[in-house]
Amino acid sequence: MKKRENLFRALVMLLILALSLVFVYSVVRVADKFFTPVNSGGGSTTVSKTIVKDGVEYFPRQDITVLMLMGIDRSGAVEGSGSYNNDGAADMVALAIFDETAKAVNVLMLNRDTVVEMPVLGLNGQQAGTAYAQLALAHTQGSGLRDSCENVLSAVSTLLHGVEIDHYLSMNMDTVALLTDAVGGVKVTVTEDFSAVDPTIPMGEVTLNGKQAFNFVQNRKGVGSQMNVSRMERQKSYINGFMEALEGKLKSGSFVSDTYAEIENYIVSNTSATGLNSILNRYADYTLNEIITPEGENKNVDGYMEFHVDEEKLTDLTLRLFYSEKNI
Repeated sequence: MKKRENLFRALVMLLILALSLVFVYSVVRVADKFFTPVNSGGGSTTVSKTIVKDGVEYFPRQDITVLMLMGIDRSGAVEGSGSYNNDGAADMVALAIFDETAKAVNVLMLNRDTVVEMPVLGLNGQQAGTAYAQLALAHTQGSGLRDSCENVLSAVSTLLHGVEIDHYLSMNMDTVALLTDAVGGVKVTVTEDFSAVDPTIPMGEVTLNGKQAFNFVQNRKGVGSQMNVSRMERQKSYINGFMEALEGKLKSGSFVSDTYAEIENYIVSNTSATGLNSILNRYADYTLNEIITPEGENKNVDGYMEFHVDEEKLTDLTLRLFYSEKNI
């Protein structure tokens, strides 16, 4: 049980970190004008399993397991749209890379505004082509269930030169409030005036309930300097407070199962509860190593933010995290 709790703590930390970072960006809703079609044919592009750079051949590492985490801009329990598209953008996408050689986990955080080539689904839910658009919008293709998650997975894999992603887990926004209430509230020090956003959040040391926590990590306008950097500092404070509260709750033998029961209706995954339990056991003793973000450039295009990765640096990062140099 101890090993399982250790990794549950680590995974929850990753999820809270990921979900809090969802709010760094403004909500983006789907509109046809966001998409620039680049391929009207069906099928996906075949990506080589090897990469050659500067005359050196690299092969995919066999000693890593990759879990993709997504924070979806939707409230309430997960429900399918019954259509080939939905309004739930993936405002956070991160890869947890479990390194079995180093016994550590690295986290690759992807900017939700990253321009990627993604599959576009037609009326029958089948791929009708591809388009260049913000990564967040990849999830809006499909019903909002596994098909949408797999669309994000495909876009991320293409961005990273065809890396294999073993598991995915998406969570709707309400999970922040649910997890906060599950640990009995999160203690933070409030240094900005929230009176215009949530009058129940006073200045000073406060134990946030779920609703307050949502407002604390989400709001930018009407709070303090209204800058993203301030909001990110609040998110870090929340993460630290959550981890402290979690420590005490993990002493309860039923906390893991009870909490999963609370959030399972807000989750979509290609891995069963048994599979998640297997991951918990397998990587329970791993340490969190790096949290990495690709370098690139932000651009304002027709009033919408786009992030264009530095392709050379992204290739180097991909090789470092996912590939090994061929030994001759």
